[in-house]
Amino acid sequence: MADSKTKRRDAYKNFRFRVKFSGGAEYILGVSKVTGFKRTTEVIKHRSGGDPGTSYKLPGRTEYDAITLERGVTTDKVFEQWANRVWSFHNAGGGLETSLKDYRRDLIVDVFNEAGQKVLSYQVYNCWVSEWQPVSDLDANANAVAIQHIKLENEGWVREDLPEPPEVGFEDPA
Repeated sequence: MADSKTKRRDAYKNFRFRVKFSGGAEYILGVSKVTGFKRTTEVIKHRSGGDPGTSYKLPGRTEYDAITLERGVTTDKVFEQWANRVWSFHNAGGGLETSLKDYRRDLIVDVFNEAGQKVLSYQVYNCWVSEWQPVSDLDANANAVAIQHIKLENEGWVREDLPEPPEVGFEDPA
């Protein structure tokens, strides 16, 4: 059993995270918000004949909510290029054809502690863009950053089993 002095007691901050495509070395620039990590399992109620007062509950189908990524608007086109794999305004046929080649991608969301050590990592499977907003509301009277968001349908996520990193302390300047 691990020594209780090495176990972290403080919760991790929610603003120390980065997002990248699975297999990629570089993180996606400027992601400032990730929402929607939620799964729900349906409840199936079953009752045996002759037992009218009691029902049993069984797990049914599990659904994963869409995950939304937000970031400040820059000249980086990674979100737009991904969104265009499902829908393209300029296509050869002139109709509503789409190219579904490589439109699904796996994502990795890494969470870091105050010392910059990776402490949590989630792999999100088979993501594809169901909603794309290239720029938030523009308001000349506001003092804010223009935000773009992308909504990703997915087929589930798992948490990578990472060892707890050692706590980093300040050295005593003796």
